[in-house]
Amino acid sequence: MTATRGPHTSPTPRRPTEHEISLYGAWEQFVQGENEIRGVRPEVAISWQRSRDQYNVDPYLSEAPVAVSEVAHSLEHDVVFTELGFRAASMAHEVAGLGGIVTVADANGRLLAEWGDKQTRAVAAGVGLAPWYCWSERAVGTNGMGTALAAQSVVVVRREEHWCQAFHDWSCAGAAVRDAVTKDPIAVLNISCRRGDLPASAATWLGNAATHTQRRLRMRARDGGAELLAAFNHGRGLSRAPLAAVDTAGKVVIADDRVAALLGVPADSPAVDPVVRWNPQLPELIRAARYATQRAGRDSDWVGSTQICTHLADEPSPIGIRPVFQCGSLVGHLISFTASDGEQVPATDPAPRPPAGQEPPQPRRVVGMRENRMVLLRHPEVTLAEAEGSDVWLTTDQGRMQAASSSLDKLDHDLAYTGFLRVHRRYVVNLNRIREVERRDKGELFLVMDDPENTMVPVSRRNTRAVRQALGI
Repeated sequence: MTATRGPHTSPTPRRPTEHEISLYGAWEQFVQGENEIRGVRPEVAISWQRSRDQYNVDPYLSEAPVAVSEVAHSLEHDVVFTELGFRAASMAHEVAGLGGIVTVADANGRLLAEWGDKQTRAVAAGVGLAPWYCWSERAVGTNGMGTALAAQSVVVVRREEHWCQAFHDWSCAGAAVRDAVTKDPIAVLNISCRRGDLPASAATWLGNAATHTQRRLRMRARDGGAELLAAFNHGRGLSRAPLAAVDTAGKVVIADDRVAALLGVPADSPAVDPVVRWNPQLPELIRAARYATQRAGRDSDWVGSTQICTHLADEPSPIGIRPVFQCGSLVGHLISFTASDGEQVPATDPAPRPPAGQEPPQPRRVVGMRENRMVLLRHPEVTLAEAEGSDVWLTTDQGRMQAASSSLDKLDHDLAYTGFLRVHRRYVVNLNRIREVERRDKGELFLVMDDPENTMVPVSRRNTRAVRQALGI
C-alpha cells in the first residue's frame, strides 16, 4: 500500500454524496424501528440488526466503553498479538501519511495498541478509539473491528454504515485472525480514517496480513495433529478398546475401523491438517469434546466420560475422554469407546446457561434475505430452518426464504434457549410450531409442522432423546 500524498494535513470538508445522504436516511429509519430499509449492503444491514435487536446498543453513544480488564487467553494468542503488532507498526508510516491509524484488538474487541497519524490518534481518543477501550459489536454496534470478528472475511464499514452516530465521520476496515481448529476469532487488525477515504489497497493488505498469520497457526495445528496421531498409536498399543483421536473442536484426526464405522468417517486415515479433518456430524460427540476442551484447559489432569448416540448403534455408547497435550498446550483428546471412571460430561451444551437475570442477549429476530432486502422475522413466524448444501433456508409465515446465517450450526447456536431445537443434521425446528409427532414401525420419529404444507421433519436417532425431553413425551 503506497501513500498518495505527503505529510498529513487536515482533510478539506466535502459535501456528502447522494448515496451517503440516502444511507444516513436509512440509518435514521432503522434506528427509529423501521425494518424495511433499502440501499444498505446486506452485511451492514445484518450487523445493524444485531446492534439494535440483539445487543441493544445505543446508536447515540458518544464513545466506546472501557474494556473489561480480566480476560484469559493462551500463549498462542500472545504470539498472534505480537505478529499483528509487527505488521501494523510496519505500515504505520504509510497509513499516517493518509491521515489514518492502524489498530490491533483481541477477540473481545479490546483495543490493545494503535499506530499512525498523531493528530488522528488524538481525535480518536475522544471517542474511545484507543487502547483499553472495547470495540466489539456488543459494545458499540457495527464497526470495522467488531463486525470483522463476527465475519469470515475482510469487513469495510464506511461513515454512516457505523451503528453509532458518533462514528459517522470515520471509515474503517478490519480483518480477523481465527483459530485454525475451532475457527473462533483470536484478534483483529484494523485501519481507520477520519473524514477521508480508506486507502484503495487497505482490504487487500489486511487480508494478506491475516492470511499470513493464520498460515502460522495452521502449521502449529498440523503439529498438534501429528501429536494426536502419535498419542492414538501409543494408546492403541496399550488397550484393545475402540479408539479415536479428535481435536479441540471435536473433528476426527484418526479413528480405528470399529470407531470409524460408528462415526461415519474413513478408518485409519490420518487427517493431520486441520483443513481436511473429518466432521463426524454427531452433535453429542462435538459437545463432549468442547466441554472436555474447556475443562482440560483449566485442569491438565482432567479425564471425562459420557454416552453418545452414533450412526449405527441403536443405543447410546459409553466413551472415555483423555486430553492430549503438546508442550503444555491442549491439542485434542483420545476417545475410547468403553466405560470410564472420568467426570461425567453434562448432557447439555458445554457453555451452560447462566443463572436467571444473567443470560447473554438473545436475538429477538431471525434474519432472512429476499432479493436485496433483509427481512426481520419474529421467532413465532419461523417454522423451521433447513440446510441445503452450503445454504440455509427458512420456512416462514411469509414463505420460504434464504437465511442470512452462514450455516445451520451458527443459526442453531444463535437460537439457543429461544424455543428452537436441532433435531437432525439438516434441520432446526421451532418447538412451538410442531403439530404432531409420528412414530414409525422401527421407532423413527417424524415431526409434522403446522405450516400450510404440514412439512414432515425427520428426527435423527441421536437427537430422539432431546426431542422427547423437549416435548415431554
